[in-house]
Formats: sequence, structure tokens, C-alpha cells
Amino acid sequence: MTTTQTVSEAPAVSQAKMFKHGVILGLFCLGFGLLLAITDAVTIDDIGARAIEDKQNSLSQVLPDELHDNNPVTDTLSLTNAEGKSLTIFRAKKDGKVTGVAYEIFGTGYAGEIKLMMGIDATGKLLGVRVLAHKETPGLGDKIEAKKGPWIERFTGLSLGNPPLERWKVKKDGGDFDQFAGATITPRGVMAAIRGGLEFFAENQSTLTKAD
Repeated sequence: MTTTQTVSEAPAVSQAKMFKHGVILGLFCLGFGLLLAITDAVTIDDIGARAIEDKQNSLSQVLPDELHDNNPVTDTLSLTNAEGKSLTIFRAKKDGKVTGVAYEIFGTGYAGEIKLMMGIDATGKLLGVRVLAHKETPGLGDKIEAKKGPWIERFTGLSLGNPPLERWKVKKDGGDFDQFAGATITPRGVMAAIRGGLEFFAENQSTLTKAD
């Protein structure tokens, strides 16, 4: 009789242990989920503020402070370029008038996409171009960065007609701009991006410079 009771009670004991383990696991998952939610709520404001700060730093290099009395980071509009890519246009304004705009442009280098920020005033003159991201070869292609050399600063003050459109190429391709020794593909990609950015401005100048 005693043996029979022990055998019959075994499944019940096993089910109780499984239930206990299930409850513990569920509580652990719940606690972990709550911790993630709390952490996200605490850090989301900091992450957002850091993103705005990074964007402001990038824009300050191509939209001089004296050009605006607004905040270009938050004064934006959206347009689509010739490739169908949606662009966020950051507008510099002074006394309510658009004095310049900035937007991202994209080129293809040796190691993939090169992302840049281009600033241009209301007349079509370049205020500056800066590299935002790339994967080009260190010591060669990375000379497109302002901190690695003055090459990217060469474009400030130029426009679509200065030099003429057909001269917006590296010298190796018959243009006016230097390439890097051993790394022609990278500056060629940047040149194509800038030329495309200038053409985009020319095609949309009235919309880009229209005050609200």
C-alpha cells in the first residue's frame, strides 16, 4: 500500500516543481522587461539630445552661425532628389529670410557609400562640405575628412558655374580638382556627390529658399 502511494504521488510532485519553475521564470522575464523599459525611458531623452547635438555640430561646419538667427536643426523641410531619395533640408534663416540650406549628399567611393553634408547659400554658392561617414582606406581615401587634410575645404565659395559644370571633376577625368595619389576613386565619388548636390539646388532653388 505504501509503495502504491509513493508512485502515485510522484507525478503530482513533478508537476508542482514545473509550475514553481515556470512561475520563477515568468517573474524573471517580467522583471527583466520592466528593467529594460525603465532604462529606455531614462536614456531616451539623453540619446535624443545627443543626436541633436551631433547634428548641430555637423551643420555648424557648413552653415556659419552669422548666417542665421534660427535653429536649422529644427527648421526643416523634405524633398526628393533625382535618385528618389528623400532628403531633409536644414534651413538657415535671418530676419525670416532663408539665407542658406544644408542637406546630405551621397557618393560612391572605393569601399562603398560616402555620406556628406553640404551647405549652400541662397544664391547657390557653397558654404562648405563635410564628410559624415565613409569606409575608405585609412591613409589614402580618408583624406576627404577635414581633420586629415584641407582637400574638402577647397569647395567653399564655389558654385555650379564656378567652375562650369563640366569641370566639376578630378583632373584625371578632365576637371579642375586634385585627386589623391593612389586613391582616385574616392575623390571622384565625392566630386560626383557635390556636383549632384549643386544640380539639386539649381533645380529646386525657389522651393529651398522660399520663406514660410
